[in-house]
Amino acid sequence: MNGHRQLIDNAVLESVLAGNFNNPFAVLGIHTVEDGRQRVIRAFLPGAEAVEVLGSDSETILGELQRLHRSGFFEGLVPYPDLNRYRLRVHYPLTSLDIDDPYRFPSSLGADDLYLFHEGSHEYAYRMLGANPLSQDGVTGVRFAVWAPNARRVAVVGDFNNWDERTHPMRVHYESGIWELFLPGVAVGENYKYAIQAADGNPLPLKADPFARWMELRPGTASRVPPVEKFGWQDLEWMENRGERQRIDSPVSIYEVHPGSWRRGGDGSEFLDYRELADQLIPYVSDLGFTHIQLMPINEHPFDGSWGYQPLGMFAPSCRYGTANDFRYLVDLAHRHGLGVLLDWVPGHFPTDTHGLGYFDGTHLYEHSDPRQGFHPDWKTYIFNYDRPEVRSYLLSNALYWLDEFHIDGLRFDAVASMLYLDYSREEGEWLPNHLGGRENLAAIDLLRQINTRAYDRFPDIMMIAEESTAWPGVTHFADNGGLGFGFKWNLGWMNDTLTYMGRDPIHRQYHQNEMTFGLLYGFSENFILPLSHDEVVHGKRSLLEKMPGDDWQKFANLRAYLGFMWT
Repeated sequence: MNGHRQLIDNAVLESVLAGNFNNPFAVLGIHTVEDGRQRVIRAFLPGAEAVEVLGSDSETILGELQRLHRSGFFEGLVPYPDLNRYRLRVHYPLTSLDIDDPYRFPSSLGADDLYLFHEGSHEYAYRMLGANPLSQDGVTGVRFAVWAPNARRVAVVGDFNNWDERTHPMRVHYESGIWELFLPGVAVGENYKYAIQAADGNPLPLKADPFARWMELRPGTASRVPPVEKFGWQDLEWMENRGERQRIDSPVSIYEVHPGSWRRGGDGSEFLDYRELADQLIPYVSDLGFTHIQLMPINEHPFDGSWGYQPLGMFAPSCRYGTANDFRYLVDLAHRHGLGVLLDWVPGHFPTDTHGLGYFDGTHLYEHSDPRQGFHPDWKTYIFNYDRPEVRSYLLSNALYWLDEFHIDGLRFDAVASMLYLDYSREEGEWLPNHLGGRENLAAIDLLRQINTRAYDRFPDIMMIAEESTAWPGVTHFADNGGLGFGFKWNLGWMNDTLTYMGRDPIHRQYHQNEMTFGLLYGFSENFILPLSHDEVVHGKRSLLEKMPGDDWQKFANLRAYLGFMWT
């Protein structure tokens, strides 16, 4: 290949070297030249000094590529018109590596996957998008895929390429806005992010993967390549019979717990991991006579103080407490002890951290662009754009992911009222009405119905629970009958009324008996669960015991009476 005549256009070459070229498969990899008797191979390998082309057996040297630029751009002709499988031997100053060229592999995304995702009905979107270890043409690697339809260019960066965004630009599917690249040889556990250029060419902060199933421990913000190992479930008896335990007329008693604060390990500064938590929490809850454990959100979240209610890694069990299989161990052990596991789920909003979903591709992709719709004034968070079908697929597939992959027995939807009302916690002039002129968020209503319908179709014995703080009608009515399709609703009105009553001096209670009985007026309009929520004992609201009047003995007596009233 000595004396090779450069085939690539100089302008294209400069664009590739600058990290601006958005169609890498048109240049890199292997291509047929005009005479049809040879093929040209191009590779951009920053830092490389020489590159040889090998047969797929890594033994036969088919030729050598010429370095066209000192940055590491190589090009060369090989006299094999039918060549498709090959490897590259890359020589660096201190080492040499044999690699598979990622730009020789065709797309592995299916048309059905793309259609369902853009229709808003993909129940397994996490198997298409994100980092998915797989084999292609007999080569093991990881397929990275991300939805960024308004980006000019996307590259995957990570430990495997020294975070150099020039090295691995991704293929774009223009009709879908999905960027994809299969990278051979990437190992489980390697950190990665997406380097995204906005449509105007400006680089955005490196973005974590919205579909990441494993993430770096804070303060790190990278996504991690997940393992493909299976988990040996031993909860068959529970799964086959949980329908009897979770019927509307079955006795249910739920213990709500925050994994990070229920009990600490070591000197009190360390979190228990999922396995330690399982071994300590499950016998404790079982001995107290509860039927279910409800975990506050365990999705990955950047801020400990949010208790998980501001998640960014919707598909990733928080690594504060261990791995995904460690979490499966907790669920499995609970089931083997006859306990159900419910999970708090937050589909209403997400934090504004720059590595997260906000302004993901240089546009308001996951959130509304108008802050009157897309920004929550109380929590200072973004609100999902439920009108966008791809966002619906994201949330639908996430809800089903926890029920399917982790054997979760039900989801408690957080802050449903904030989803239902366009004017939630907003003054006049701070919100926009729907197309009918009303304050109902019609897209959110449709999404809740869709998720509940599909969840109950696939897992008819689960519990879908709404934390809905208003009198929205039909929360637990079938979606086909105009309801939202939940199985149960937290009765927050009962909680507020009865706690107010119990906090009164006993001498005054006789004038407020309605606070204990008012719930009966509407108690059978929905399938209610009576809660004593964590929200009532935080931010200086005092513990349940301290809410009771009197001295210590009287406080305990009042609390015992209140809990007895609740259970009966």
